[in-house]
Amino acid sequence: MALMVTGIRPTGLTGTPAAPADALSTPGMRRARLCILAGAASGVAACVLLAALELRREPDPRGIVLGAAGSLLLVLALAAALHRSVMPWRATTTGRWLVAGCATAAVLSVPLVGPVGGTPGRAWAFVGAALVGAAPLLLPVRCAVTLMAGTVLVAAATAWWLGGPVRDAVTVTVVLGLTVATWNVLHLWFWTFRAQAREGHDALARLAAAEERLRCARDVYALLANELSALVLKAELASRLAMVDGERTRKETAEMRALAAAASARMREAVHGYRSVGLREQAQTVARVLRNAGVRCSVTQPERDLPPALTGPLVSVLREAGAHVLRHGEARWCTIEIAGEASGARLTVVNDGAGDGAPDLDGSGLPGLADRLRDAGGTLRTWRGDGTFTVQASVRAGS
Repeated sequence: MALMVTGIRPTGLTGTPAAPADALSTPGMRRARLCILAGAASGVAACVLLAALELRREPDPRGIVLGAAGSLLLVLALAAALHRSVMPWRATTTGRWLVAGCATAAVLSVPLVGPVGGTPGRAWAFVGAALVGAAPLLLPVRCAVTLMAGTVLVAAATAWWLGGPVRDAVTVTVVLGLTVATWNVLHLWFWTFRAQAREGHDALARLAAAEERLRCARDVYALLANELSALVLKAELASRLAMVDGERTRKETAEMRALAAAASARMREAVHGYRSVGLREQAQTVARVLRNAGVRCSVTQPERDLPPALTGPLVSVLREAGAHVLRHGEARWCTIEIAGEASGARLTVVNDGAGDGAPDLDGSGLPGLADRLRDAGGTLRTWRGDGTFTVQASVRAGS
């Protein structure tokens, strides 16, 4: 049993991507963890139930109590280790302590459970099957195989020492243990694929944001590259002419000021252009970013452009709603609807995975937008229903 501790570095489910805690703490990932834990618990529970049935055949009540205590101790240690195994962001030392606890409980269970029952060694064979079944979820492949082989040897040695049927003990440990292990490996694969899919979704979202930043950087470079290069050349020329030709130096300096003013004006125009982008263009941009992140997105908007006075306040809402989908949820689809009304304009964004609209740590987000939209004479509502999250903003004409 010492093999359970020596040289083992607990890594959670073998092959699971080391995704950050927030990525694995979404509602979908929490449900996946519950499925894994429920599946693993069902296999271990079946083994423990069979061990309990064997313990009932023990004529000595004290033996039943000791056997039950040994089984319960191991079950609690396995439950804690399994729970930690689907939370790989936990401290490594925590996993080591849990694995050490499982090793200690397994060693103690041999003298407590082994002699108890109608057939010597059979009760511990069921307990050993639980260890064999849980091994793939707790340890890397080589360590898990070593633990399985060691458990079978301990089951055989226990039955032989107590005078029980060695073949029966080995058969129970191997057949039942491998059955539970296969069941748990299926859950392991499910968790691995789910975690990888979530990691890929987050990577696509980061890539989409990086591409947007790169596009903005290219635009800024295209705007300012020529002016800045000319400024550098004229500054160098002015420094050389300063002590030789004062009139020429003043002329170059004036041209430098003009170039700087022109560059500043172009930058202001570019920033104003980004800020004053139309709602139609912003909807297409948000839809493109969401699609790049793996979210199906559809856009519905009127054929004619709405007045800028109505669409201007809605642009920030649409931008934040799109960021909210990427930042707080794991949406699979999203719809963006822009509608003109007699009293103004309405924007509705619906998705099937975003959070509840809680503010970010810096106090921004949808609640902050609601305050700003209210100051502009509009309203912002968010609600959940039928597995969806809806953001709806309205602006009245003349507000």
